[in-house]
Amino acid sequence: MTIAARYEIEHLQYLGADGALVAEPPADLADPKALLPLFKQMLFVRVFDTKAIALQRTGKLGTYASCLGHEATHVGIGASMRPEDVFAPSYREYGAQFMRGVQPREVLLYWGGDERGNDFAGPKHDYPWCVPISTQCLMAAGAALAFKLRKEDRIAVACCGDGGSSKTDFYAALNSAGAYTSPLVLCVINNGWAISVPRSAQTGATTLAQKGLAGGLHCLQVDGNDLIAVLEGMRRATQRARNGEGGTVIEFLTYRLHDHTTADDARRYRGEEEVKSAWGRDPIPRLRAYLTAKGAWSEAEEKSWAEDCGKRVDEEINAYLNTPVQPVEAMFDYLYADMPPDVQAHRAAALALEGRS
Repeated sequence: MTIAARYEIEHLQYLGADGALVAEPPADLADPKALLPLFKQMLFVRVFDTKAIALQRTGKLGTYASCLGHEATHVGIGASMRPEDVFAPSYREYGAQFMRGVQPREVLLYWGGDERGNDFAGPKHDYPWCVPISTQCLMAAGAALAFKLRKEDRIAVACCGDGGSSKTDFYAALNSAGAYTSPLVLCVINNGWAISVPRSAQTGATTLAQKGLAGGLHCLQVDGNDLIAVLEGMRRATQRARNGEGGTVIEFLTYRLHDHTTADDARRYRGEEEVKSAWGRDPIPRLRAYLTAKGAWSEAEEKSWAEDCGKRVDEEINAYLNTPVQPVEAMFDYLYADMPPDVQAHRAAALALEGRS
């Protein structure tokens, strides 16, 4: 019998759940102090997330998608990109977007139902939040191909979930990147659940990373709760892309510690023991333990930083709450360059309901 091909999927992990090293970290990440700015950013994201959920619960924000438990993956992805690169997020990667200049008040504005939040302060060439599942992967694939054709030293990075990796959009994107050797990095954030559908029901593949093999992409699985592993995985993928070696599919193993969104109740479909076990792999205590053991962080420093984060987030919340609401006609005025008659009629009816016709 002749074997046509064999493949292996490498798994990257440097920090155990207790914060102890399980492998020697890369040379550029061996100094714990190099991780401090990103750890502080992870803490900021968690404070923001907690307060955003509280806003929704008190009726001051619409449905909100929590990023609880994803901080290491999101911050690591954002930290690995250059300003000129293109980022195509789904609807949960706030940590990555904050690293790229998006303001927390803009995230709140978007989830508050105001599309002006999508006109964020980050790079104007980044894509807006994408709620349709995995369509952003195709957008990133198109951008990556454009960079290659124009001979620009830029890459495109897209994020989707484990469920998103089952969509045809995801497969079309990776097939395009493989066929054209495009500088595309597809980040599959495997948090265990596609709303109420478990990873086990999504696919028969042993890993989600291996889906990239079908398109000829490099494939890698990473412990997404280990910031060091996230940074190293992204370094490898972005370097390959910039060197003209083609795209990569990275599977980041993490867990969704909150409900899918604030409109969901995850207790209906997953057990307490599973969630309790996942909290034991929380990325923040893991990195905190490592940094503390190395003398790079302390309880006093964290207390001071937490207070600072709280004040900064409160400023962002106040900026969001004090943003003047758009007039009702705004929902019609930006749909078309030349407004068709039926939309004009709807606009007039809306104004009439407000007594402003």
